[in-house]
Amino acid sequence: MLVEISHLNDAQIDALFQMYQFEWWTRGRKRDDVREMVKHSDEIIALWDSETRQLVAFARVLTDYVYRGLILDVIVESSYRGRGVGQKLMKSILDRPSLAKVEQFSLFCLPEMVPFYEKWGFADLVDSMRLMILTRSTLAQS
Repeated sequence: MLVEISHLNDAQIDALFQMYQFEWWTRGRKRDDVREMVKHSDEIIALWDSETRQLVAFARVLTDYVYRGLILDVIVESSYRGRGVGQKLMKSILDRPSLAKVEQFSLFCLPEMVPFYEKWGFADLVDSMRLMILTRSTLAQS
């Protein structure tokens, strides 16, 4: 049975860190940085399998609780993919009472995940706007 949790204990943070090591976009993150990231995220949404006692899905939201919410780090443990866990995770985010007033959610995804997020109503509405990114390593080189 999958249980929604909104705070991670040390063992669950370690499990999240381990899940991150198997994805190209999170591989190499440091355990202490993951702990700090969890601590400073506005909302944590995770799914815990109470039978196997395993963290199986995670996402976090940065938000002002009114106008914007940025959904980040959506991840489902590989052996749980294709079983509706991602759908349950997204439903948990969008149905969360503390996020009920948020006018607009944004997220980043790979092209192959677009159909999944479109089912939830996400659309590519960037039009003439561009995503601008500054990394610390780029800043240090300036």
